[in-house]
Amino acid sequence: MKRHLMGAIAAGLTLALGVSGCGKGSSSKGDDSDGKTIKFVAAIYSDNTKPFWDSLIKDFEAKNSGYKVQLEMVDWTQMDAKVKTYVQTKQVPDVLNYNSFSDFARDGLIYKASEVVSPQVLGDFTPTFTAQAKYNGEQYGLPFISSARLLFYNKDLLKKAGIAEPPKTWAEVKADAQKIKSKGSTGYGLPLGPEEAQAEFYSWAMNNGGGWVDASGKWTINQQPNIDTLNFLRDLTKSGLTQPNPETTDRKTVFNQFAQGKIGMAIGGPFTKASFIDPANKDLNFGVTSLPSKSGTEHNTLGVMDVLAAFKKNDGKNKEAVTKFLDFFYQKDNTSKFLTKEGFLPVTSSAGAALSADPYMKQFVDALPTSKFAPTSNPAWTAVAGAVKQSLGTSVAGSQPKKVLDEIQKTAEKSG
Repeated sequence: MKRHLMGAIAAGLTLALGVSGCGKGSSSKGDDSDGKTIKFVAAIYSDNTKPFWDSLIKDFEAKNSGYKVQLEMVDWTQMDAKVKTYVQTKQVPDVLNYNSFSDFARDGLIYKASEVVSPQVLGDFTPTFTAQAKYNGEQYGLPFISSARLLFYNKDLLKKAGIAEPPKTWAEVKADAQKIKSKGSTGYGLPLGPEEAQAEFYSWAMNNGGGWVDASGKWTINQQPNIDTLNFLRDLTKSGLTQPNPETTDRKTVFNQFAQGKIGMAIGGPFTKASFIDPANKDLNFGVTSLPSKSGTEHNTLGVMDVLAAFKKNDGKNKEAVTKFLDFFYQKDNTSKFLTKEGFLPVTSSAGAALSADPYMKQFVDALPTSKFAPTSNPAWTAVAGAVKQSLGTSVAGSQPKKVLDEIQKTAEKSG
């Protein structure tokens, strides 16, 4: 089951993770470690994730005598609360697999990328992702996996509903969803639960001239295009064209239902086939197309990047072990194996060419260079994403979209 790029989130997620309980340049209480044992907190992406890390760590330890890696796996629905606790209690891991980093960099908690990977690894990162991994002009985040989001549709359900081709405009999305519903299926799968509401919302907002910030980087969360976007999604929900209760539904639930042939359309990523469709129904007759826009004249793609962040601990005593482990993971064969198992896109040049040979993956790889990303280099993003996950879904249920966005805007301004 894919979980992301993503259980109710504990109260207080609207606070920036690094604001409370940590001093500048100190990320962990001291211990008696010899510097050769490190803790790695990895996110659960699918049922394949833990077996991959178990195998890689076993191989790493066999080839690096005396060095040990303690693995902790965390589900994405719990990750934000876990990370907040790690930081506030100064019990951070040595390496963290997460979807943001800039608040850690701001507070002096993590190493620069150049301090913990070799020049060869540093130079292998694709420029698109290097740019997303910088804070104040310096690279701190280590690009880990990437993804692009496109519209998945069930060809058989569309045909049954008399729909010749997938929608290009929002009006067509609604009309097609109504036709699919009339034949007994859910028209559109809308996940606005706490797993990844920010990605679903931005996939629509960017195709209506909306987004998180303006050209100068100023927060514009409550701008009119964003309000209009939520009103559209609210209309789909109130019209009964989505699954019940989108505000509490996570992506994994939507795509399990899509894989079972119960949903006509949903936004997904390259991982959707390997983690949802193939395990449920390898013969599902589905297609992938660009994201619909309000006007039908632009079709922007959401880009997503998760990172590895290396925390400073014990006055730098952990740096050598962290570097050994990271350089080992970023070897081409290791990164390629992870991408293949999980169905993600490469962040390094060395792992990229092979994936483009797969026609299914190629359409996502081709979309990446012009994708739009969340403003992860802004330290306030962690707080904003937490607030979005916690409350955005209420805009299609009981709360008014403008009121919800106004509150998230306040969180952004307070945290920025």
